[in-house]
Amino acid sequence: MAATTCSYHRSPPLPSTTFQHRWHLLHATTPKTVAMRSPGLVGGRRNRKRVAVKSERGIWDFIGGDLVKFDLGQWLSDVEKHKALAIYPPHEGGYEGRYLNRLRYQGYQFLDLSARGLGDPETTLTKIHPVCPPHVGKQPIARWYFPPEVDYRLSLLPSNAKGLVVWVIEAKVLSKAELQFLALLPTLRPNVRVIAECGNWRKFMWKPLKEIAGLSTNEGV
Repeated sequence: MAATTCSYHRSPPLPSTTFQHRWHLLHATTPKTVAMRSPGLVGGRRNRKRVAVKSERGIWDFIGGDLVKFDLGQWLSDVEKHKALAIYPPHEGGYEGRYLNRLRYQGYQFLDLSARGLGDPETTLTKIHPVCPPHVGKQPIARWYFPPEVDYRLSLLPSNAKGLVVWVIEAKVLSKAELQFLALLPTLRPNVRVIAECGNWRKFMWKPLKEIAGLSTNEGV
């Protein structure tokens, strides 16, 4: 019985993922030359243009730019100084949660509202206001009266709470008069702070709400 021998070609081992990752990080900022062809012919050969493309990476790409925020101290001081801020978080969202949590660590309670469907902010937040539930076409149109949202939440604050933060999302749909009332709300209710999302920007930024609403910074009611 003839012995059969089988031979196989052993492929070289693939580099590990860690090695590939380190090599990628080492050469991340190395300029790369890309050859671009134009449709015309020059001297019987295609005209090729070489363009240097440089891909740069910053320190935030490696340590987590969304985790390290050096402006949280300034954020807390501006909230206490201006009492009403207009914020502009990035479009992808998520960044504003870190600033919200920092206020929660300070002892603030939150009232989350949406500017769409809010109605008149002065009536909804500081006065007894009517609400008409849907009647589905058969029931008579009814009107229910609800207590002021801000005053009701202030009455429920625990004794160790520092204050109430009224966080208004989609505040960009509010008029200037409505933004002016939100900017003056901490004057009417000293334990209230107002944070209004008035738009978006490439990074998380904020401004005094009085400045956005067209009020002077020292103007009150």
